[in-house]
Amino acid sequence: MLMSHTDRPAKVHYMPNGFRILAPGDHVVCAVTGARIALEDLRYWDVAGQRPFASAAVASEEMAPR
Repeated sequence: MLMSHTDRPAKVHYMPNGFRILAPGDHVVCAVTGARIALEDLRYWDVAGQRPFASAAVASEEMAPR
């Protein structure tokens, strides 16, 4: 039986210049908003916290010094 990875979150390891897929899926979930982010649209993440973000604005707000 052929397994489909659609509609399943991927497990991802975030690195400074990219990411590695550890478990197959078609998206990740934004750590702040809970929005689905297709892997092909994933651009923003926190390497230290291993968290994805849906947009530059969300990432900037979340990672700004408090």
